[in-house]
Amino acid sequence: MKVSSDLLEKWLKAWSLSRNLSLPVQYKSGFKVKVGDEKQKERYIFSEPNKDFFQLSHTIDEPWIYLKVCSGPDLFINNIPEKWQLQPQGYMMNCSHPMNIQQLNLPEGYIVEYSNEDYMFIVKIITPKGEQAAIGRVIFVDDIAVYDRIVTEENHRRKGLASFIIKELEKNAVSKNIFKNFLVATEEGKLLYEALGWKVYSLYTSVVIPAFKT
Repeated sequence: MKVSSDLLEKWLKAWSLSRNLSLPVQYKSGFKVKVGDEKQKERYIFSEPNKDFFQLSHTIDEPWIYLKVCSGPDLFINNIPEKWQLQPQGYMMNCSHPMNIQQLNLPEGYIVEYSNEDYMFIVKIITPKGEQAAIGRVIFVDDIAVYDRIVTEENHRRKGLASFIIKELEKNAVSKNIFKNFLVATEEGKLLYEALGWKVYSLYTSVVIPAFKT
């Protein structure tokens, strides 16, 4: 499905709020976000690989500036300079019905913590030793809920912690009468979300110029 500019802007705003970054700004037919990381200085995002996307791919020479587009790589990869390196495939996913998650209980000893801000709800699971086992966020922008940065530490996986967090995030979204849920998943995450009832809305593809070789 084609991603509208309106939806893309809302998702990017949520992504930026989740990371305490400056909000996205319009760049021609796409958007620009200043990230400021050593290996991700900026990102330019387009809803489709159009003229603006292709022109920008020929203009940028600096490493660690990402181009991202809501399409598969086959629609553009042969028409951008070879300096760009394709990144692992991402998937924009959505779910507009109750997720396929039964009521879950945390494993014995784990504790759940909640924190609520005007635009974001965070669920964190803590181990009996006080360490973080898993965390997830949902960010609200107008009529959509964006699920983001859902992470389970490696030695606490396969215990249902991620599903527990997602269910708690969903409950909070429903309490605000928001039923349009979106996220961008990795290949591994896609399998989990599909099992929970999410569907792929669009492919989400990234390219970057890696560091100069010396």
